[in-house]
This record gives sequence, C-alpha cells and structure tokens, in this order.
Amino acid sequence: MTEENFQNKVPTQIQAIFEQFKEVTVAVLGDVMLDTYLWGKVDRISPEAPVPIVHIQREELRLGGAANVALNLAALGADVHLFSVAGNDSYSNALFELLEAQKISHQHILLSHDRPTTRKTRIMARNQQVMRLDSEVSIDLPNELENRLLEKLEAFFKEQKPRLLILEDYNKGVLTPEVIKKAIELAKKYDVLTAVDPKHRNFFHYKEVTIFKPNLGEIKSALNLNHLKDIDLKTLSAMHEGLFLQLGHLYSLFTLSENGVFYQKHGEGPALLPAKIRNIADVSGAGDTVIAVISLVYALTEDMALAAELGNIAGGLVCEQVGTAAIDKSRLLSEALQHL
Repeated sequence: MTEENFQNKVPTQIQAIFEQFKEVTVAVLGDVMLDTYLWGKVDRISPEAPVPIVHIQREELRLGGAANVALNLAALGADVHLFSVAGNDSYSNALFELLEAQKISHQHILLSHDRPTTRKTRIMARNQQVMRLDSEVSIDLPNELENRLLEKLEAFFKEQKPRLLILEDYNKGVLTPEVIKKAIELAKKYDVLTAVDPKHRNFFHYKEVTIFKPNLGEIKSALNLNHLKDIDLKTLSAMHEGLFLQLGHLYSLFTLSENGVFYQKHGEGPALLPAKIRNIADVSGAGDTVIAVISLVYALTEDMALAAELGNIAGGLVCEQVGTAAIDKSRLLSEALQHL
C-alpha cells in the first residue's frame, strides 16, 4: 500500500475498522498457559548458595500462550472463543476466572486428569526476571482428546460461522499433526481464514493457511539457515519462496524483532516495515499481540499492508510493558492515526 493510500484511510476509515472489530468472531486453537508473576525485591545473597534472596511482595496471574492471543483479540473488541486442553486442577479454575473477566469464552476448553494446566512462574525483582519455573506436560494429545477437540471446533464453525481461526502453537501438545491437518480442512470447508503462529516441532504441518507468521529465529532454524548473519529484503523474500514451496500458504508474515515486520504473497513483491523506536522493557508476548492484530485487521479488510503496519505498531507498544500484556486499543488507534 502506498503512502497516498494510507493517507486516504486516515482518520475516518482507520477509525471505522477499529469500530468493526466487535463484529468479528474468532476461534483461537492452541496451547493455553497460566502465567504467574511473583514480584519482590533483592537485598542480599543467600548464605546457603550463591543466589539472590527475593522477598516476595505480591503475586499476579496473567493469561499466557493461546490465552494471551485471545486476550489481545478481546482487548480489540472481537468475539473470542478459545479451544484447548487444560488440567483438571485448581490452576485451570484460575485460568477460567481470568478468561471470564475478559469476556473470553472458555466453554470449548477440555479438561484432562492426565496433564496439568501449563504454568510459567516468573520471579521478578527490580523489573527484571530472576528465574522462571515451568510446570507442563508437552506430549501430544491422545486420540480421544484430539477427536473431542475437533468435534467442538466443527460444531462451532457450523453454529457461529467465525471469520477467523488462529492456530497458536507453543509445542505443548494440543496442536498435534492430526489436529492441525483437520482444523485447516474444517476452516476451508466452512470458509474461515487461518492464521498460524508456529513452533519448530510442527513447523511444516501448517499447509495452505492464509497467514503463516514465524519469527526470524524459527525460520532460520526450520530452513537450516542459522549461519546467515546479514538479513536483507532479498534474503527474506527467498525464505518466503522456500516456505511457499513446502506449505503453499497465501501470505508469509515474519516478525524480525528490532528490525520490524516482513510480508509477502506468492507472485507479488516483498515488503519490509521498519520497527518504530521504543523504550523496550520486555518482549514477552509481543508475537501474540502481533498475530492477534494482523489477523483481525486482515479478516476485516483483506489488506495485508494495513494489517502489517498496525501489527508492527502494536508489537512495539506491548514491548514497553513488563511481562505479557494485552494491547491498549485506544493507544493503538492513536498511534495508527499519527503514523499511517
């Protein structure tokens, strides 16, 4: 999209898009997590071992993984429904309470006695992470849970007719090769757009989706390009073409950290959007925000240039906050009106 096109969208069309977010129904399928933050202070080193003693002053629970993607979508005003598997334990109760507070539907989350709710506990001092403790089972779902999850997804597609399905993979076992394949088939059957945030284990199982959004490290690892140091537009375009040959997707959307966002559609020219200068506090959850914003805007407009611009702005905004956090819709709109 040219600068003139962007100017034509400001301010009324941009504002109209933000107002229309509430009209979009979205299904998010993937690994949900409960993020725990233990905030404290460090005054001395332990006499028992060379480690800091953290005096915990407060505890905070946040939505993580696919639940954080759902949180960002809900913050933008979308009608969000979460599909996943959690443990039949007190932590899933806490997860559900957080989802209910944000008006995110969790009726499609299955409970299992055989795997705990995935939890990440971060110990924070002076706004820095001192330690992270993970509790999880990351083996693939058994066939019975796969089938139940897919049955729920198809029933939802029939009844609710969502515009968008986001597949959020953290390699915790919910998105098995069978679930991925059948979910994409169902999306095609019911005319639902698909966006994917992949991880290494299932990277090449996401075939023929609408938007494929890995980060640069994931692409280099998947394509055995870790030796590459200098990444330019030509190199990124070659990466897109390499992925397209194996996946046949519509758009590649690469997040490049401080170097911004790249996107390309097969048969069209590539585009690289530089990152906006920010005071970075924490990159946790930035990818969740980016896929939420880009997918939702594209679902409304089918305009990837605009979607990528807004996602690029949103990713920078959430990096100014410590820990996983949802995008502030009003601030995103303000920045969009200022920069686009």
